[in-house]
Amino acid sequence: MLNSLQVRNFAIIDAVEVEFSAGMTVLTGETGAGKSILVDALGLVLGERGGSGLVRTGAKRAEFTAEFDLQNLPNARAWLDEQMLDLDDECNLRRVVGADGRSRAFINGNSVPLQSLKTLGEMLLDIHGQHFHQSLGRRDIQRNLLDYYGGLVDVAVATATAFSEWQSLATQLNELETANNDRNARLELLRFQLDELNALDLQNGELDKLADERSKLQNSGRLTEGVASSLERLFDADTSNAQSLLAEATLTIESLASVDPALSPIVDMLQEANIQVSEAADSLRRYGDALDMDPARQNSVEERLDAINNIARKHRIDPEGIGELHQHLGKQLSDLTHAEERGAELKESVQLAEANFRKSAKRLSAGRKKAAKAFSKDVTKAMAGLGMPGGVFEVSVAARDISEPRAFGADDIEYLISANPGQKTQPISKVASGGELSRMSLSIQVIASDGSAIPTMIFDEVDSGVGGGVAEMVGTRLHDLGKSRQVFCVTHLPQVASLGDNHFRIMKLSDGRSTKTSITHLTEEERIEEIARMLGGVEITDRTRDHAAEMLNSERRNGRVNKRA
Repeated sequence: MLNSLQVRNFAIIDAVEVEFSAGMTVLTGETGAGKSILVDALGLVLGERGGSGLVRTGAKRAEFTAEFDLQNLPNARAWLDEQMLDLDDECNLRRVVGADGRSRAFINGNSVPLQSLKTLGEMLLDIHGQHFHQSLGRRDIQRNLLDYYGGLVDVAVATATAFSEWQSLATQLNELETANNDRNARLELLRFQLDELNALDLQNGELDKLADERSKLQNSGRLTEGVASSLERLFDADTSNAQSLLAEATLTIESLASVDPALSPIVDMLQEANIQVSEAADSLRRYGDALDMDPARQNSVEERLDAINNIARKHRIDPEGIGELHQHLGKQLSDLTHAEERGAELKESVQLAEANFRKSAKRLSAGRKKAAKAFSKDVTKAMAGLGMPGGVFEVSVAARDISEPRAFGADDIEYLISANPGQKTQPISKVASGGELSRMSLSIQVIASDGSAIPTMIFDEVDSGVGGGVAEMVGTRLHDLGKSRQVFCVTHLPQVASLGDNHFRIMKLSDGRSTKTSITHLTEEERIEEIARMLGGVEITDRTRDHAAEMLNSERRNGRVNKRA
């Protein structure tokens, strides 16, 4: 149940804070006062989309807070517990929309994604808008309402999931079968390509080694000349090689070290340098002896690199990608070779998935046919109670062509209506009378709600297009619903307003510079004045007030309204 609502800086609302109770609550006020703005505020706090245009002019942000009692809502409590957002039997939802359009959502003080707010909101409150009858002719709306009424939502979701899985597998099978159409040609090409790659037999790291070797072979003359020249300077020259010069320097410093021991470390360094020069000379000599200037080897390396590059160009890849290409083509060959086995597996999976969908759709169809009979009967009865005696409502559940299944199942759902006795039923979308369509819409919404576990319902001017005795029937039906649910009704009809357990008046106030909306819980006397306004318009006479008082007292005498209002 909705316990309270706080709204700040939303549209023409400056600050509103109101507490609610059980039963039927009516919201009234003059046109443009902001009655539906409160409904919009509840929609936002429950996760509906909103933008910067919602924020009151001059404010930085709009804020919405709603508090719910979850005592009789085990599903909502279980969801909160699963999300680790539980807080006993209370639930506080908060939404903040900035002037820059950014939005934040909170559940019990915890920041959450907007989708979480929406998911929880769908368990707490259901809003029936004043323009619902305009979409009542749509097949998807009709189908969803029937599923909702019959408690078939979970079965419908399972059917849609089974359909999606079936179609996904069928797509894979079709792609495989399409590929099989040119399977032999593809196999031949793959085998040829793999034979080339196998013959190439490129080893890991071979490309780098070949590149290094080619560079070495191409510069072998320069390398040989440079090595010989360096050996000459280091070791092979008769008198001026580096080793001889180091040896002489070492002897000189050794003799001086006997005079000054501080030179001893330098002697050690010179001796180490002499050893390093000898080792460098030996390494250069071995390197020079190992240099291969064989032109045949150079040709061999060039041919190997050309072969690698030719394969790479043929497949339009870099030479470095040949190894990966080899593996990829090998996998393709394996998959295509075993495509027959894979196809058999997929075909079996498709058949099983289709059977699963057909089974789920059959179960859904059976549930819809059963629900359609009860739904038709209940709505027809409600129509009589809303000033359409002799009217008939039927839900047609027709089997679709088996070759044209859809995610929503194997049924075509259509609502049919006969507004007057003796008339043949026809699609509801062809009903001409706006008043009849409004009453039909209200009947269907109220009856469909009986299949819902949602405890709080809002009807936003769903009584538009009716009046007189029918309006009283509408109010009575909503009040009856309020005995088992918390019902809010935004209305402009005094007949409906007089049947409320609680009555709030919405007013628009202006000082000439700014406009604000206020909401007031009416006392007995204030209710008489408000209903008199709804009856009499601008000028309210004593007679109009007496009429309003009589309406309220009449309802109490009939025992249809609680005296807590």
